[in-house]
Amino acid sequence: MLVSAKEMLTKAKEGHYAVGQFNINNLEWTKAVLLTAEELKSPVILGVSEGAGKYMCGYKTVVGMVNGMLESLKITVPVALHLDHGSYDGCLACIDAGFSSVMFDGSHYSIEENIAKTTELIKITREKGMSLEAEVGSIGGEEDGVIGMGECADPDECKMIADLGVTMLAAGIGNIHGKYPENWAGLSFETLDAIQKKTGAMPLVLHGGTGIPADMIKKAISLGVSKINVNTECQLSFAAATRKYIEEGKDLVGKGFDPRKLLAPGFEAIKATVKEKMELFGSVGKA
Repeated sequence: MLVSAKEMLTKAKEGHYAVGQFNINNLEWTKAVLLTAEELKSPVILGVSEGAGKYMCGYKTVVGMVNGMLESLKITVPVALHLDHGSYDGCLACIDAGFSSVMFDGSHYSIEENIAKTTELIKITREKGMSLEAEVGSIGGEEDGVIGMGECADPDECKMIADLGVTMLAAGIGNIHGKYPENWAGLSFETLDAIQKKTGAMPLVLHGGTGIPADMIKKAISLGVSKINVNTECQLSFAAATRKYIEEGKDLVGKGFDPRKLLAPGFEAIKATVKEKMELFGSVGKA
């Protein structure tokens, strides 16, 4: 059964580790993440962007697939199904479809409008026992066509949103989505520390987990980051393994063209990436 991310993130914050949000893009992705979480006894958050939701034929299809897998794969670890970077309408659609968690990204609105819309969603998600993530200061890079520079959030604005009663807060600390450029300045731990001091027990979220060096990830966790989002890294490892299979001509041997065989190396590559991240984040055995 799907659960809200609240309990797993509260435990992570208290235990100084982080729970990974792994974005899912199809059946292979979902199965790979769930099986790895179960093997490692780690709580996990399945992230779905609005674009991926559309690609997978709508949020109800995603909910049906995930619930079916939890049952058929006999998953016992806590699993949250979470809308990533949701619009206000996207959040309402996912609440309706049966997600257990949503993120409202109001970072492009004025702080007043961000607060108004977040307040509405807090009311609805509370009634349904769901968790809600909010964002202050846009995360850089490209996410579903939106390009941001990786700005740092204002700690006072973070406090204003945190005080509304959201479950977790994504704050820009110089992080970006996708691959990091050569001239990236690194994470602003100063900003993170200031946000953490003003938001207290609130679990903080680090977006754009691909390509941030391990020591920076560990430092961010020590400063209150309890949820880290990974998407691009799984895509890159899946693509590399699929490319290798085809370049080696394995799809031309016997029934090598069968999608179950063709996609198997990529599936294993996702599992390996998820395992590596769960170990780095410290969530192994925490279910």
